[in-house]
Amino acid sequence: MNSQIKNDLSNVQFVGVNDMISLVNTQGIPAFITGLIEYLEQDFMQWDGFDKSPRYAAHSPEGVIELMPTGNLDKFSFKYVNGHPKNTKRGLQTVTAFGVLSDVDSGYPLMLSEMTLLTALRTAATSAMMAKYLAPENATTMAMIGCGAQSEFQAIAFNHVIGVKTVRLYDIDPAAIAKCRDNLRSYDIEVVVCDSAEQALQGAQIITTCTADKKNATILTSEMVKDALYVNAIGGDCPGKTELEDDLLLRAKVFVEYEPQTRIEGDIQQLTPEFSVTEMHRVIKGEIQGRTAQNELIIFDGVGFAVEDYSALRYVFDLANSDGQQLELLANPQDPRNLFGITL
Repeated sequence: MNSQIKNDLSNVQFVGVNDMISLVNTQGIPAFITGLIEYLEQDFMQWDGFDKSPRYAAHSPEGVIELMPTGNLDKFSFKYVNGHPKNTKRGLQTVTAFGVLSDVDSGYPLMLSEMTLLTALRTAATSAMMAKYLAPENATTMAMIGCGAQSEFQAIAFNHVIGVKTVRLYDIDPAAIAKCRDNLRSYDIEVVVCDSAEQALQGAQIITTCTADKKNATILTSEMVKDALYVNAIGGDCPGKTELEDDLLLRAKVFVEYEPQTRIEGDIQQLTPEFSVTEMHRVIKGEIQGRTAQNELIIFDGVGFAVEDYSALRYVFDLANSDGQQLELLANPQDPRNLFGITL
């Protein structure tokens, strides 16, 4: 070994796919989501302490590659994530991701983690957290429009956190519906397979839209959705990709994560800047109420925000407890001013 290099080469924790699966299976998906919601609520309570900006996005005709950074005076995080809806036709995933959590005091990275699975879990946890404040009381039935990679996580989160007992599934691809139905067999959830979005909405108090096509779609029209419902709209997440008819948005109270980003990427990109929305941190901090009446139509226009990834990475870092793999990611000379010395 070069004498100029410190002995402690393994200086960044690494959480790979198998490590993440082990963490999730040890906890169980419902418990993992519950724990993650605690971290999310902690960080939304500290919202003003975070550096915030819309995510950087590199768009192409087939998809988008994004960087999602944020930090406070304690830690910094970023996530690399893509969204390519046509990937499944090539045997690839629509969304893949990894992330980094760093120490702000030194600037050193603490952990490099897979985030494809973790993003699915944090999205479901975020949806369920928002529903705690926005969904009608005693909601027991949810319509799930779109049965891709996110659908099972959403169903489990709403079942465990909100008390949803019945999930009504619809997707334009029957194979996706069958996949979701089969994956939920071991959970205490009644699954109803539907032939149309309209049929899926029957009897539902909560509607989750989670579709993948990168286009301005109309998954829900105003005519389809009655008052007193809660719409968890999480599929519109980049410019030119929407799910809700503008007239539906105009009827509702709309809540968002970070307004400057949602104006660019969410369903409200269809509306003028004068349309009023409420950032959810204000509700979670108790500054204002979410749902104030059972007959209100409420929409969460969720696009995913970097603070949620920060919470997820912080949660995994604490769960992993430095017991996992360590990566030799950083040069670590004995004399920090003599980087050249490690090459001799």
